[in-house]
Amino acid sequence: MNAQVFYALIAFGAALAAGMINSVAGGGTLVSFPALVWLGRDPIIANATNAVALWPGSLAGMIGFRRELEGSRKWMLILMAPSIVGGLIGAILLLLTPSPVFAAIVPFLILFATVLFAAGDSISKKFGNPSTEASDPTRGWWTGAVVFQFFVAVYGGYFGAGMGILMLAALKLLGLTDIHRMNGLKNLFAFSINGIASVYFVWSGKINWTDAAVMAAGAVIGGYGGASIARKLGRNFVRRTVILIGFAMAVSLLLKRLL
Repeated sequence: MNAQVFYALIAFGAALAAGMINSVAGGGTLVSFPALVWLGRDPIIANATNAVALWPGSLAGMIGFRRELEGSRKWMLILMAPSIVGGLIGAILLLLTPSPVFAAIVPFLILFATVLFAAGDSISKKFGNPSTEASDPTRGWWTGAVVFQFFVAVYGGYFGAGMGILMLAALKLLGLTDIHRMNGLKNLFAFSINGIASVYFVWSGKINWTDAAVMAAGAVIGGYGGASIARKLGRNFVRRTVILIGFAMAVSLLLKRLL
């Protein structure tokens, strides 16, 4: 088999799995991004390409939760700006990072994102606001949430894996309790962060378009056609698989650099 065809199949399969995982549990980047690095792609190009390839999934997720966004105008208006600004800053910081430096920290970024993903439910339960959805958060809570969302967006534009969990924690701080409403807002902000970062990556010419096209197709098919398979396997099974893959990728990439 031609090497390029083989690499394309690996990229497609990784994106297909990422689309399936994102449709059920989130964390698909922990599969698709390391796969590109393992194929020998420059880590920064791989990260930018992965962001562009999986961006349609954010759009689909946002559209899927559009009904839940009704009555959330205030949250959208206040938290959209730090999402866009932070996402752009994160993308700029990524491209300012020398490839060897980014390659050196990639295993630790994957490890951090994997731990964050594993602790996601505990984090969401721990953070809370004494107010309820029926009462308005105080100015202090809003300020804290805006600052928190900004730094989450910076991380999202720079790397992104696990940022959804952090955003759910921020929304929890504002007293939201409806998980569907929270997911709708999270998908909207993720769409904004990934969107502005993707635009900057494209403008900077840092995209491997062959990989991006193959992975976008895989992500769409996985997100829509493969969702039923992932659901049959169960959310817990998918989460454990993502955690296992994340830890394995982090350790293997670290050992690859050390040996």
